[in-house]
Amino acid sequence: MPQTAPLLLSALLLLYCPPALATPTDAAGGPPAGGSASVLSGVRLDLELPDAYGKNHTLAEFADSRLLVVTFLGTECPLAKLYGPRLQELADQYAEQGVTFIGVDANTQDSLAEITAYARRHDVKFPLLKDNTGEAALSFGATRTPEVFVLDAERRIRYQGRIDDQYGVGYARSAPERHDLRAAIDQLLAGQAVAAAKTEAVGCLIGRRRRPDESSDVTFSNQVSRVLQTHCVECHREGEIGPFALENYEQASGWAEMIDEVVRTKRMPPWDAHSDNTEFANERKMPESDKQVLYDWAAAGAPEGDPANLPPPREFVDGWRLPRDPDMVIPIADKPFKIAAEGTIEYQYFAVDPGFTEDKWIQASDIVPGNRAAVHHVIAFISPPEGEGRRGLGWLSAYVPGQSSMLLPEGQARLAPAGSRIIFQMHYTPTGSPQEDKTKIGLVFADPETVTEEVVTLAALEEKFEIAPHAKDHVVRKTKKHWPAGAKLLAMSPHMHVRGKSFRYDAIWPDGRRETLVDIPNYDFNWQNAYVLAEPLELPPGFAVECTAHFDNSKQNLANPDPSIAVRWGDQTWEEMMIGFFEVAVPRGSYQGNRPAAATGPTDEERQRAKGVAESLFQRFDANRDGAIDRDELPSTFRVFAFNRYDLDGDRIITEDEVYEFALHSDS
Repeated sequence: MPQTAPLLLSALLLLYCPPALATPTDAAGGPPAGGSASVLSGVRLDLELPDAYGKNHTLAEFADSRLLVVTFLGTECPLAKLYGPRLQELADQYAEQGVTFIGVDANTQDSLAEITAYARRHDVKFPLLKDNTGEAALSFGATRTPEVFVLDAERRIRYQGRIDDQYGVGYARSAPERHDLRAAIDQLLAGQAVAAAKTEAVGCLIGRRRRPDESSDVTFSNQVSRVLQTHCVECHREGEIGPFALENYEQASGWAEMIDEVVRTKRMPPWDAHSDNTEFANERKMPESDKQVLYDWAAAGAPEGDPANLPPPREFVDGWRLPRDPDMVIPIADKPFKIAAEGTIEYQYFAVDPGFTEDKWIQASDIVPGNRAAVHHVIAFISPPEGEGRRGLGWLSAYVPGQSSMLLPEGQARLAPAGSRIIFQMHYTPTGSPQEDKTKIGLVFADPETVTEEVVTLAALEEKFEIAPHAKDHVVRKTKKHWPAGAKLLAMSPHMHVRGKSFRYDAIWPDGRRETLVDIPNYDFNWQNAYVLAEPLELPPGFAVECTAHFDNSKQNLANPDPSIAVRWGDQTWEEMMIGFFEVAVPRGSYQGNRPAAATGPTDEERQRAKGVAESLFQRFDANRDGAIDRDELPSTFRVFAFNRYDLDGDRIITEDEVYEFALHSDS
C-alpha cells in the first residue's frame, strides 16, 4: 500500500454534523444573505459510516477543517461520473485553505467495491463513505447525485445544490457559465455570506432504502422484469451504453423512483414521434399499461415478489448482428481514438480506404462500438472517388444505442463504386474518465446479379437561415418536390443541433391532400433517430414532402451555448443545421447520382433563388476571393457530404456557375 494511504485513511470521517451552537449569522453578525443557513438537528454524533476498507469514521476527525464540502455521489449516475474529476480538482485547490471534501454514496444499489472502483476510475482521492441506512441523505435533505453541501466551521449548511451549470440532463455546455460551488467556498473563506445559498441539483435520484409493500399486486418478479426486458435492457445491461443495468432485482430496485421519473417525463424510452397514419418498424413506444406497471411498482416501494415467477433472461447477440459473418470488417483507424474525460467533444471524422477495386453492392452492415459507454452515435457514409457522382448523400449505416445494423431485403442494396472510401462520423460523450475507442463496421455484400433496387439517401436541406438572438421559436421550412422515377420511401431522419426544438415531415399528395408522416415535437440532439416505415411508401409524380423545423435560441433552452448571438448554418454544434433525410429505393440503373435532373422552363423566382444560393455560398467560403472553392476552404461536414454534389464537372473545385446550376434544378 502506498505510504500516503494511512494519511488518507486517517482523514476519512462521518458526514453527519452536530447541531448548530448558535443562530446562523454572517461575518457581520446578521442573518446570512441569500437565504438562512440550515441547521441539522437530531443527528447522532456517534453514528458511523464505513469507508472502502470497512473502517468506520466519526465527525470528530474533522474538527480542524474550516469548511466541509459534502457531496452525495452515485457510482453509476452519468453526471456523478462527469463531476468526479472536477470535485477532486476543487479539493486539491482548496486543501491548503482548510477546506475538506467528502463523498457520500447513499444508493442502496451501490456496493463498497463499486465505490472503490468509481474512485479509481475517476481519480477521486478525497474520502468516499457509504450511507448504508440512508440516514445521512435524509439528515442533509439530499435527493440527487451529484448534490453538494458546504458546511461552515460551526457545521451549518451554508450552500446546497449543484457544482456548476456545465452538465445537466440531456445537455452539456463547452464550459460552465456559473461556478456555484467555487463561488460559495470563496465567499465563505472571505467571511462573506453566500450570495446564492441554494441552487437546484440535477442528476439521478438517490436510490433510497424503503420498506416494500409486500401485498402489492405489482412486483419485480411477476411484471416489472418483463416490462424492463421488453423496453429497457437492450441498452441497460452490462457493457452497453445505458448508465446502469436493469437485468435483475438488485440492480433495478434502487432505480425505481428514477425509472418512474424518466418514463413520466418521456425521456425514456427515447422515442417521441407521432404520425397521422404511418407505422414504424423500429418504434420504441411504451404502452400506457406498461408505464403504469412501473409507476405502481415505484409507489409500492419496489417489492421483489417471488423469484420463481421471473421470466428467463433475455438473450442478445454478442457478435455481429448480420445474416452471416461479414465479408469485410473496417475499423475507424489503426490505433484507438483517445476520448477526453470531460468537456464537449466535437464530431470526429475518420476516412478509411477499404480497397474497393470494383463496385460493391452492400446489402447489410453492422457498426460495433469499441467503447459502448462513450460512443453516443456513429454514422458511416460512402464517399465515391473524385469524378464519380455522389449517389445521394452516401449514407451507409448508423449506430445509436439499441440500433446498430442495416439489413436490406433481398433485391435491395447500396452501391459503393470502386475506389470509394468509408467516412465515419463519430459522436463521443465523456464519461468522467479517459477512454479509448476503436469502432468498426462489418459489411455483407450482395450478389450484383440479384440487385434490382438501389437504396440512396436524399435530403431536404435549407442552408439560408439566421436565427435571431433570444428567439424562442424560429421556423425554417424546406419542401422536397423532386424524386427519382419509381422511388419508394423507406425511412426519414431529421437533423438539427442543440437549438433544435421540433421537426415535422408533412406529405403533400398530387391531389393537394396533406398528411403528417412523422412529427417529433421534442427534438433531442442526443438521439439521432431514424424513423423506418413498416411498409415502403411509393412516391407518385407530383408528390412532395414539406419539412418544418423549429429552433429555440432562448435561455430557456438549457442546451443553448449562447442565446445572445445570431445563429447560422454550420457543422459545429454551436451552429445549426436543418436537414430532413430520406431513405429511398429506386430501380437499379435509374438514379443519376449528384447531377441534377433535367428541368424545363425554370421560373424567375427559381432563378433568383439559385442565384442567391450561389452568392451566399461564395460569400461564406471563397476565402481568397478567386472565384473558385476548393476542399480546403470548406468545413469538414461540407467537404464530406456536399462537395461532390456541387462539383458537377468533377474537376475538384466548385465554381459559382456550378452552384447556380445545381441549385436551379435541385430542391435541396
